[in-house]
Amino acid sequence: MTPPEEGLSADLRGQLMRELVVGLAGLGLSLAPGVQGKLLSYLALLLKWNKAHNLTSVEDPRRALVVHLLDSLSILGQLRGERLLDVGSGAGLPGIPLALARPGTKVVLIDSNGKKVRFLFHAKALLQLHNVMVRKTRAEDYVASRPFSTVVARALGSLERVIRACGHLVSSNGCLLVMKGRLLGSELAGLDSSSWQVEAQALKVPGLRHRHVVVLCPRKASG
Repeated sequence: MTPPEEGLSADLRGQLMRELVVGLAGLGLSLAPGVQGKLLSYLALLLKWNKAHNLTSVEDPRRALVVHLLDSLSILGQLRGERLLDVGSGAGLPGIPLALARPGTKVVLIDSNGKKVRFLFHAKALLQLHNVMVRKTRAEDYVASRPFSTVVARALGSLERVIRACGHLVSSNGCLLVMKGRLLGSELAGLDSSSWQVEAQALKVPGLRHRHVVVLCPRKASG
């Protein structure tokens, strides 16, 4: 069901749907039409709340579709297992688009900003995201019942800082996905290779340049 407060004109929604379909094809993804509609409903909700709550600096709907939806979905093929943690989720990025695309995955969104957490709860209810949980906390303070098969962080600073904040939340067979723009070799060189297996991959996001994901997998202790 389309949320009543969507706020997109029929013409704009149609244009965005066409651009979303093209963008998904560029990512090599095929999502059900119902999922595509919910992605646009989420985007419209984000842009509406942004007018009063400053959730994102991107105000143009067409640009937001690229920067937020397509960029978030670009790591869909990297997800492992059935439990995902989105650290510093902010307005639900990339966690909500991933939760919509993978309804069988249990997704936990955490953020310490009360304003953003209120939006996350609202989006969860309005979009009927039954596979999503929201928690107001810092990653360093979050106590999970068990580690996550995938932990994702987007725009949270240096790789070292991200590992320090949420590395303990990754299961032994899981991975930490850190989404970055330009990737500095010095960041990679400074990581503890005895604890983490590291692989940096370029992401081809239609409409964006210089996108990367760093895949960090815990190394099993020898002996």
